[in-house]
Amino acid sequence: MVLMFETRRLLIPVQHSTQLLPLVPTNGDDSSQNEGSMDDCENLETSISLIKRTRSYSKWSPMEEGVTLAWNDLSVSARTKVNGKQVHKRIINSVTGALKAGSLAALMGASGAGKSTLMAALGYRQTGEMHVEGEILINGRPIGSYMKHLCGFMPQDDIFVGSLTVFEHMNVMANLKLDRRVTKLEKTTKIDAILGQLGLRKCRNTRIGAIGQYKGLSGGEKKRLAFATELLTDPPILFCDEPTTGLDSFSAQKIVSIMSRMSMSGTTVLCTIHQPSSVIFDMFTQLILVADGRIAYMGGRASAIDFFERHGFNCPSSYSPADFFIKTLAMTPGHESNSRMTVKKICDHFTVSDYAKEVEVVVQYEFHMGRAEPREFELRQNFKPSFWWQQLFWLTYRWSKDSIKNPSVQSLRILQRVTIAIIVGLSFFNISFNTQKGIQAIQGLIFMFVAENTFNPTYYVLAEFPESHPLFLREFRSGLYHPAVYYVSRIIAWLPGFIIEPILFSSITYWLAGLRATSYAFLMTTLVTVLTFNVSCACGILFSCAFESVPSAMAYLVPFDYVLMITSGLFIKRGTIPAVIGWSRYLSWLMYSTESLSIIQWQGITNITCDNREDDNLPCLRDGTSVLDQYSFSGDNLGCDIWNMVFLLIGFNLLGYVFLWWKARRV
Repeated sequence: MVLMFETRRLLIPVQHSTQLLPLVPTNGDDSSQNEGSMDDCENLETSISLIKRTRSYSKWSPMEEGVTLAWNDLSVSARTKVNGKQVHKRIINSVTGALKAGSLAALMGASGAGKSTLMAALGYRQTGEMHVEGEILINGRPIGSYMKHLCGFMPQDDIFVGSLTVFEHMNVMANLKLDRRVTKLEKTTKIDAILGQLGLRKCRNTRIGAIGQYKGLSGGEKKRLAFATELLTDPPILFCDEPTTGLDSFSAQKIVSIMSRMSMSGTTVLCTIHQPSSVIFDMFTQLILVADGRIAYMGGRASAIDFFERHGFNCPSSYSPADFFIKTLAMTPGHESNSRMTVKKICDHFTVSDYAKEVEVVVQYEFHMGRAEPREFELRQNFKPSFWWQQLFWLTYRWSKDSIKNPSVQSLRILQRVTIAIIVGLSFFNISFNTQKGIQAIQGLIFMFVAENTFNPTYYVLAEFPESHPLFLREFRSGLYHPAVYYVSRIIAWLPGFIIEPILFSSITYWLAGLRATSYAFLMTTLVTVLTFNVSCACGILFSCAFESVPSAMAYLVPFDYVLMITSGLFIKRGTIPAVIGWSRYLSWLMYSTESLSIIQWQGITNITCDNREDDNLPCLRDGTSVLDQYSFSGDNLGCDIWNMVFLLIGFNLLGYVFLWWKARRV
């Protein structure tokens, strides 16, 4: 028993190639105590050996001493609208600071003080709306796009593909983040060790869950999973935005205690935190207080109370120090002027204090070293990222899993498609090609083929890209893949459904309605139906990528669809359409689809009767050619119509990708 308990102190890498974090049992977590041990000593030795091999592919071999972050005269502004005009609002105002390697720093302040903005700038995660001025250095080198590979960044919002299990999510992220030379067994071992450390091994096969769909992990477990995702790459510097928000005291304490052990191993950790308990607050070694865009205090946590007391702000014995600091620096409603004077006084006192001078010494040293040693900063000396086709495979795997497991994505849609196909087929059951009324019925059925495979899929995919856009932006900013890989993976994952659904509809409706019973007619009808469905989806994807939200996309897509429907040729002859909108028929796959299906059904029909007409003054269409002429269709256009739909399919997808790329580059 003693031997088994000691072997539970499994070491896993959490920072860089030379430092390890002990995996120890966490008090009160039964799951870690029951699941942390290996079956025997041989398995333990194998596990440790595999983990050590993954360290040989470390990204950060030039920085074995750890990472020091320094910034000087840093200002951050953001574009915003004031009275209808675009202006730049200053959020962070000329701040200077530093974090030494191995620091566990709490970035605190009242709401709106600029904490998250400052962290985003330091982590090189600012959006296109933000403008950063000043200098930020990592070990004396200016930060840049390499930060997406260097640091771990845990945002406040937990965004996952909810239908995946914990292990599936970690497996996908490991294959996207880790060196491509790391074997499958090594990745699995590392994932298992991290999940065990965070008490998530019992949730290994549990779905993450999504609001409004199905229950999965609790809020605390999702926070720990987000944390586990960042631990995969052993980042030497870790940014966490409100990692304890929404957690109970025990879960919050557990998260911060893991950060504390990481900092003891040399990892630099900076996290914004809101109203921590006294136990959690005492775990931090450094404290940064932000107020009104300025630094109100930066230094050791234990010295903060002394600094405030020296300037007349005494913390009552019944108060938590964290609550006292935030209350003192907050803008009190109705007393904003006095609050700003208090904040200004504290910030001014800090600027000339010994604490600020100590920070200035570190900053100047870092900037001096950066100028004295202008060597190239090799960040990924021995790291080989995954190939683009590997990234494509794992992203496609993730979205395919989502399609299969999420009933609203695929199974319910197929059931809906089959139901509608049966209803339409029965409504046009056994229609005749030989009567004038049959002409109207068949053209009505063709419209149902086109409409059902146009409007439903177009509006279905409209919400898909906006819903997953935050996840895409987060992973793109982390440098996991190119937007083209993401875009193609979504299309490939959808492709089986994009083929199966129209085939099911065509197969059921075609034979129930009694259309032409030839293999050629059926196969060509199915081909055109599949093309119609896919072009419609491509159009919906284009609009979803072009606009910021579903309502905005819908506002433009609805009139666009109406114009295409009018120019389809079923409601009005194409030759009589006004020139103002007549040009739009060349973008109307509804027209190409309608004409193609009409040609397939009517070409070669010669025996239409004119008997039993209700009005003898109506024209009598005696063959299929006359029917096509009635709608301004030509039997020679079949091949051209099919190719035009193929070109529209390619064009819409290319434009959709361009808009996605543009949105990704400007954030």
